[in-house]
Amino acid sequence: MRLEDIDLADNDKFLDGDTPWRMFDVLRREAPVHWQDEGEQGSGFWSITRHADIVAVDRNAETFTSSKFVNLEEVDDRQATIRRSMLETDGPRHSVLRRILQRDFTPRAVAGYEVFLRGLTAKTLDAALAKGTFDFVQEVAADFPINVLAKMLDVPEDDTQKLIDWGNRIIGNTDPDYADVLLHSAESEKYRDLPFRSPASIEVFEYGRELARRRRGGNGDDLVSKLINEPTSDGVPLSEHDFDNYFLLLVVAGNETTRHAISHSMLALINNPDQAEKLRDDLSLMPSAVEEFLRWASPVYHFRRTATRDVEMHGQKIREGDKAVMWFASGNRDERVFDAPYTFDVTRQDNDHVTFGKGSPHFCLGNALARLEIRVMFEELLPRISGIELAGDVRRVRSSFVNGIKDLPVTVSLA
Repeated sequence: MRLEDIDLADNDKFLDGDTPWRMFDVLRREAPVHWQDEGEQGSGFWSITRHADIVAVDRNAETFTSSKFVNLEEVDDRQATIRRSMLETDGPRHSVLRRILQRDFTPRAVAGYEVFLRGLTAKTLDAALAKGTFDFVQEVAADFPINVLAKMLDVPEDDTQKLIDWGNRIIGNTDPDYADVLLHSAESEKYRDLPFRSPASIEVFEYGRELARRRRGGNGDDLVSKLINEPTSDGVPLSEHDFDNYFLLLVVAGNETTRHAISHSMLALINNPDQAEKLRDDLSLMPSAVEEFLRWASPVYHFRRTATRDVEMHGQKIREGDKAVMWFASGNRDERVFDAPYTFDVTRQDNDHVTFGKGSPHFCLGNALARLEIRVMFEELLPRISGIELAGDVRRVRSSFVNGIKDLPVTVSLA
């Protein structure tokens, strides 16, 4: 692939599971800070593709702010005010918003879910494996994390399919199979004040507001009750927009990323049966395997920052107001950091992946929960099967943002 062939603004190039990695390889080697034109979709952006540069940008909120929004879409001041969530907030207020639920996502706190998770995993796997041939995404990867989220939000199990559908429609806003309205269509202008310009956001807001109405003033310890009833450390309560956007972030981030990490991990084990056998023979390898799963899966391709001043990187002048896009997926294949980065190795040590960010105030709040969910899933799954193979085509989400698998048909042999 030639440098002039690269177009990271073209969502179609993220459909085959190969082209994105080839583009990242060229950029890391030839143009680690590379200007990408967006045509009519935006003003263009700088692609940051090396691990060290991604970490540097992620840690430097003074020079690279999240406050101008973290996806490629450009928003005006009015949209920003309405749509701003914790992700798009820097400095003290970000810390305040994060602190509301931070204790619920510490390793110690999420460890309390392990017994529940194992029971949930057994139920999910009993239903799926009995079919012999099934879609792993629908029957396992999507079903599992959404039920964890439902417990944390204290919502009925019967509502989980709605939560899954909302996540698909919102995050999949560039995929015609998922989106109600495609992001760059003329129709999306009607929804410009909604997150991801998705009308599904309205449904999520209404659902969250009803939960808040019922729980306001109560003593519940679910996430909604804490958002509504716990005072903020700076004394500034959550506005209606704050609550709406926080709740939507929980619904989407608490489901989509772990789901795709599990799906990609399963596909990697199918394609590398020797690695599956290693784990099956020695489950004590699972902690290192989970880190390799996360590196390999890279469920979020990128997050964006915006330069607050002119700055030079690798001979390129990033100007104030320019978008700088950290391609986390590329950083997770950087040969300067990882030996044989395209080798899937469940025994890999010193796995310095950037899947959750790195040393940034925006380091993923749910990282400990995601690690626990992935570990429990494969500790329970692998001993139950003697083999697993693809039973059809793997279909991916049309998106340069989420590295997602839509369909993963498999056939299993029980142990």
